[in-house]
Parts: sequence; C-alpha cells; structure tokens
Amino acid sequence: MKRKSRGHEGQGPSQRQLRAAELVRHALVEIVAREDLRDPELLGASITIGEVRASPDLKHMTAFVSALGPNDPQTIANGMTRLTSFFRGRLARAVDLRFTPELHFQPDVSYEEARHIDQLLAAPEVARDLKREDEE
Repeated sequence: MKRKSRGHEGQGPSQRQLRAAELVRHALVEIVAREDLRDPELLGASITIGEVRASPDLKHMTAFVSALGPNDPQTIANGMTRLTSFFRGRLARAVDLRFTPELHFQPDVSYEEARHIDQLLAAPEVARDLKREDEE
C-alpha cells in the first residue's frame, strides 16, 4: 500500500499558510497606514499590499507591494526592503505567530497587467471583433 505524501507539492498553499499570510498582510497594511516610514522613496506614497505568500514553514513571507499613483512598484519594494527590520519588529508585536517571519518585498505588477489588458480590450479593432461575436 502506498503512503500519502504529507507535502503539498503541486497543490498550492495550505490553509495554514493562507491564514498566516493574510494575517501578516493585514498587520503590514496597518503598520504602513499608521507609521511614519522614514525612507525617502516611500515619503508621500500610498502603498498597497496586494498579497502575502508564506513558505510552508511560515518562516519566510513575500509581500507584493505597489503604490497608488505614479510611484514605481520596484521603487516601493526597494524602500520597504530597506525597512525590513522595522517591519519585523512591529509585526512581532502585532501578530501572534510562533516565529516572526523573514519578510521579502516584491513589486506587485498585477495592477499594471490588468490595466494593460483593459487597454487591449478597449482598442478599436478588439472592440469591433468582440461586438461581431456578440451579434452572432
């Protein structure tokens, strides 16, 4: 009889990972909203944290960050990376986890991709083709 693997290979994140990541995301949103971030690239930026992904052991978490407005998501990610120890310290007090995770910040380009798709769909030739399909 074959034993089932306890790993989650190819299955996506576990419920535990999803819950912990969402808990950390909410805490990071609160920290960003309430604290004065003293990094020149973050001054005046409205930062959004679209998603946090947790490693299986919950010791590493990657936050996908961007800004509402003209700021570059990579610039925001770089600024937040410089403040990692600050965020970990605040996170340790805000979230009840066995370990405070190591934080990694990546630019969230999903908003840019969605905007690009909207622009493509709004193009006259695409709109014409979509209208033709609706009539058929």
